[in-house]
Amino acid sequence: MFTGIVEERGEVVRVADTGVDSAVVAIRGPLVTSDARHGDSIAVNGVCLTVVDVDAEVFTADVMGETLRRSALGALRTGDPVNLERAAALNSRLGGHIVQGHVDGVGELLSREPAAQWETLRFRLPADLSRYVVEKGSITVDGVSLTVAAVGPDWFAVGLIPTTLTLTTLGARAVGDPVNLEVDVLAKYVERLLADRLPGGGA
Repeated sequence: MFTGIVEERGEVVRVADTGVDSAVVAIRGPLVTSDARHGDSIAVNGVCLTVVDVDAEVFTADVMGETLRRSALGALRTGDPVNLERAAALNSRLGGHIVQGHVDGVGELLSREPAAQWETLRFRLPADLSRYVVEKGSITVDGVSLTVAAVGPDWFAVGLIPTTLTLTTLGARAVGDPVNLEVDVLAKYVERLLADRLPGGGA
């Protein structure tokens, strides 16, 4: 479990295709590896990965085919920056929102609109996720917990403060770049609970 508060920007050291519908990634992150051990969970651009090995400031993780298909991790290349967050401790503050690290789909940056003290980013929203996104609700973009500023049938917008622009990869994202999206899990639970009580099974 994570909170969507990025701890540091790491760097992809190596991406190795295993040839069996999976890959191994090696990522440098001095902070997140400072207490990392085999089996720990680290979110990489919002995707929960399990630490296989730690060597100095670099950790490696296996990425299975399902993850490659459902996220943008398959597009990572050596040298790419990534958002990193260790799993939340039970005694930590929930500064963002409940984030599972289970990516629901891939969006696309449609536009950037700079302002004096912030920047508005608009993303394409996959059709099957639109019902879970509401204005002033929470969404995770590349592992960053954000508040939805506006939403349309196939897009949503968020406002980023200077800290987020500086400390995460979102500050350098270009129009057309893919991003990992995770909607608020509470919305999915509510839909499931109400499905049998609504006409047409909640459709």
